[in-house]
Amino acid sequence: MFLRKRNNFRQSRLKNIFFITLAIGLLGTGSFLLWISSFNIPDLKTFESRKITQSTKIYDRTGEILLYDVHENIKRTVVPFDEISQDIKNASIAIEDAEFYQHHGIKPKSILRAILVNLGGLKFSQGGSTITQQVVKNSILTSEKKLSRKIKEWVLALKLEKLLTKNQILEMYLNETPYGGSIYGVEEASQAFFDKTASQITLAEAAYLAALPQAPTFYSPYGKNRAELDKRKNLVLEKMVENGFINEESRVSAAKEVVLFQPQATFGIRAPHFVMYVVDYLTKQYGETALEDGGMKVITTLDYALQEKGEQIAKKYALENAKTYHAENASMVAIDPASGDILAMIGSRDYFDKEIDGNFNVALARRQPGSSFKPFVYATAFKKGFTPETVVFDVKTEFSTECFPDGTPRPGVNPDVCYMPSNYDNIYRGPVTFRTALAQSINIPAIKVLYLAGLNDSLYTAKDLGISTLTNIDRYGLTLVLGGGEVTLLDITSAYGVFARDGTRYKHNPILKITREDGTVLESYEPKGARVLDENIARQISDILSDNEARTPAFGASSPLYFTGRSVAAKTGTTNDYKDAWIVGYTPDIAIGAWAGNNNNTPMEKKVAGFIVAPMWHEFMAAAIKNMPERSFEPPQTADPLRLKPALVGIWQGGIAYIIDSITGKLATEYTPEETQQRKVVQGVHSILHWIDRNDIYGPPPANPNNDYQYASWEYGVRNWAAENGYADESEDIIPKESDTLHTPTSAISIAVSGISDTFIYPRSTSLTLTVQKSQLGPATFELQRADFYVNGTFIGSVDKPPLQLSFALNELTDITEQNTLRVVVYDTIYNKGEFTTSFSVEPGS
Repeated sequence: MFLRKRNNFRQSRLKNIFFITLAIGLLGTGSFLLWISSFNIPDLKTFESRKITQSTKIYDRTGEILLYDVHENIKRTVVPFDEISQDIKNASIAIEDAEFYQHHGIKPKSILRAILVNLGGLKFSQGGSTITQQVVKNSILTSEKKLSRKIKEWVLALKLEKLLTKNQILEMYLNETPYGGSIYGVEEASQAFFDKTASQITLAEAAYLAALPQAPTFYSPYGKNRAELDKRKNLVLEKMVENGFINEESRVSAAKEVVLFQPQATFGIRAPHFVMYVVDYLTKQYGETALEDGGMKVITTLDYALQEKGEQIAKKYALENAKTYHAENASMVAIDPASGDILAMIGSRDYFDKEIDGNFNVALARRQPGSSFKPFVYATAFKKGFTPETVVFDVKTEFSTECFPDGTPRPGVNPDVCYMPSNYDNIYRGPVTFRTALAQSINIPAIKVLYLAGLNDSLYTAKDLGISTLTNIDRYGLTLVLGGGEVTLLDITSAYGVFARDGTRYKHNPILKITREDGTVLESYEPKGARVLDENIARQISDILSDNEARTPAFGASSPLYFTGRSVAAKTGTTNDYKDAWIVGYTPDIAIGAWAGNNNNTPMEKKVAGFIVAPMWHEFMAAAIKNMPERSFEPPQTADPLRLKPALVGIWQGGIAYIIDSITGKLATEYTPEETQQRKVVQGVHSILHWIDRNDIYGPPPANPNNDYQYASWEYGVRNWAAENGYADESEDIIPKESDTLHTPTSAISIAVSGISDTFIYPRSTSLTLTVQKSQLGPATFELQRADFYVNGTFIGSVDKPPLQLSFALNELTDITEQNTLRVVVYDTIYNKGEFTTSFSVEPGS
């Protein structure tokens, strides 16, 4: 009885739970059905206005000048279904929705797959959309990745299928789908890309069009990913074969067809090369959908006034150079080295000039930099311990070890393997310092500097400073220093900015701030510098590149590299084939790079960059620094030359050094004044590899220099030069055996100073006259010739002829106190030195 009641209670309870659950389920289902029944098909006729409302807008650094509105000049031409090529229809279906004519708007399997893939992150960004869904998506225009939005899309797709035929839906899709920038619809795309109507498109062209909508910015035929577009075009053709739209023969033929795209036409845009660079960044960072419909406000780093000036200058000089030097194009970049901000980017003489492919951005193109790469190599050499005064020989040199030092090939070696380069002017200068070689851009010394610095280490230096394109070390040899690798103008200008900032790098950056339509900040740039080069090495490079005297023999005293009254560093570069002319320069506040040449890689007139591109750069730099403060580069510290090997400090006549007293000609001692110490070498002219081990430059000379595989070739040219110029080897017997006896401990000068008392308290208005005389206690062999006067450690004056007398007023001295110290340093005619020190008192100040 008890068990029966218990079972009845349990059954009653289960029934209640079942009915409650059923009621909740019915209520939920009813609510859900009521919710989805409220979904209405949006107005599909307001396409343009809806796109513009939510488009991304790009501004200059002030946030006031609109550079580009993604949809401001939206272009779309609606055409009937029967005026669209069947190949376009088939290609689009094959790549986007092969079951388009079989499903009812959605594909449950694809939906399930999308849910499973995205469920982990609760984001619904996975694909699986049918063409019908894409039409709906283009209509409701929201980039939200939420389940509720996806459900709306599915329901509306089902509803749309009941309202329209398949052909009508496909027609809507082909008339609204994005093909890049402001181009919407297949008719506008056909006209823009191929100058044809949508009914005239070939199979290959149709495959290209079908390839674009998945990511129109990434796959743009005018962007950096043309190879990826070609791959996707071929994928479209393969899908068409799979779905029976074409046969294999047609696929092969279309895959081989060379399709020519019309030049890009873009209007309603300022600084177009820079804007497209920013658009590419936004696409990679936030995706196509966010760019198209995200309503972002983008504040860039661009200084539009400077950009406008640069565009005018580039066009003027490019047109002149086209006539004079057969160089029809130009590009310039300006960067703030203190932040990395890109202030200007001129990618060609005219973005809209179809004759030169003006929309191609040369500032981002990989091209050989010529000698403008040299500063990275010299900086690497300075890291190793070489100095601006280190000497190498500018003589004919064979650098290939497969050839004899005279440049002839060894038996069985192809003569083309031999490498004996020349300088740009075919002049050989003999011994030259690193300073002279870099300032005058002399090639043979530069190749030797690269060998001394090390190829790999030089590439690492370039990478550290911001050169991102030299990734395959095995591709390069000693020609790297002459520009044998490929760099971009943007990278190399940014890298020179590291020299401007004394070795601190700020990565080049185009964006200051990005916000959503509701004010949410997506991105805000804060400059963060990183030390990538020793401060003194950066200053050494700046000191050389701004040394107008050092470069004058090559460029002239008033070349375009020189700015009267301004400290500007600059380096030119011209490729051996005269296809590229470069100049990159900087002040402490701005770095500007410029390029001239031809987009089709045809060579220019055989002139160096100083003639072709430097005048354009000079005018742009002058405009940029006009309102900037006049600031000079900090001078580098210099090492004591007596502590370094002779070859490191400009002494090339020999490597066995000794120091003499210049008055007696005898060996200097610890008492020999610095003023009379003179470094001498035993004459024996050799290459630097004879005296210095490049892997241990401060260590002893190489025991066997021939172990260095470049030694024989370098030595051959140097020894020939020495013989031709009358430099014979000397014996070490010429080193003096006796030591300096003129400067000894007893040579110190004893002096007396009159005109001052250590017991008297002087009024502050007092004027003193001090007279220096030799003390009767000291030697009287040589006359006094100079006296230097110091008060409280501050130099106040010097007298260098008898009588050694100095007058001054106490109230003219800035650091006079109540208790003071006077110090007088004197020198006689052979630089023996003596000092006198006393104290004196001054009345308290008011």
